[in-house]
Amino acid sequence: MVLYASQRDTEHVIHDLAESIQKRDVLTYEHCLRVSGYAGRLARRLGWDQHDAHQLALAALVHDLGKTWIGNDILLKETALSTEERLLMERHPVVGAQMLAGYDLDPFFVETVLHHHEAYDGHGYPAGLAGEEIPIGARMLAVVDVYDALISARPYKAARSSEDVCQHLLAEAGRRFDPRIVKGFLLTLEPEADRVITRQLSAVPKNLVLRVAGGGLSGGGQKRPSGPILVGQV
Repeated sequence: MVLYASQRDTEHVIHDLAESIQKRDVLTYEHCLRVSGYAGRLARRLGWDQHDAHQLALAALVHDLGKTWIGNDILLKETALSTEERLLMERHPVVGAQMLAGYDLDPFFVETVLHHHEAYDGHGYPAGLAGEEIPIGARMLAVVDVYDALISARPYKAARSSEDVCQHLLAEAGRRFDPRIVKGFLLTLEPEADRVITRQLSAVPKNLVLRVAGGGLSGGGQKRPSGPILVGQV
C-alpha cells in the first residue's frame, strides 16, 4: 500500500511552494490565493465535504506553480504573447505537476494541477482530455481560474466585469467548461448570476408569460423547465 504525506506535511509542502510563487511573482501568487478561495467555495456548493474542499483549495493554491520556471521575458511581458511564447507558457501545468510529483503527495494534487487547462470538448492542453476524462478537480479549477483571470487587470489587459465574465462562462459551458460546474460556480456568485439571468430574461418575447413558482415559461405553444433559465440549463 502506498503511503502519502500526512495532512500536516501536505499543508507544509503546499504552503512552502506557494511561498515560492509569491517570491517569484506577486501577481501570480495573489491570483492563486483568489482561485483557492473560489475553488473551496465551489467544492462545498457541489457537495464536497469540508476536508475534500480544503484539498481542492490547496491544489488551487499551487495550480500555477509551473510558472515559477517561466522566464521573466514571458511571465512579465506587458503585450500579447507570440505563438512560440504561448507554447512555452502552456508548459506550466506539466512543469508544476512534475514539481509536485517530487513530493509524497496524494496524486489528486498532481492530476489537478496537470489538467487544469484541459477543455471539456477535448481542445485543451496538455493531454487533450475531454468530458469526464478530465479529473473533476481540474474541471473545477478550469472554471474558477478563468473567472479570476478575466475579472483581474493585467499590464496587457483591462479587467472585465463579473457580469460579463459570467456571460462568458455560460457561453463556454459544454465547450471549454463542464456545464454542471459552471452552474455550481455561478450559484456561489449569486448577485452576479442574478444580474446575468435578469438580463437574459429581459430579452424574452412579450407574448411569453413567466410563472416564477408554477412551472417555467409558457406561451406560443412552447414550454421551458422551471427555475433559473440560464443557470439551470447550461
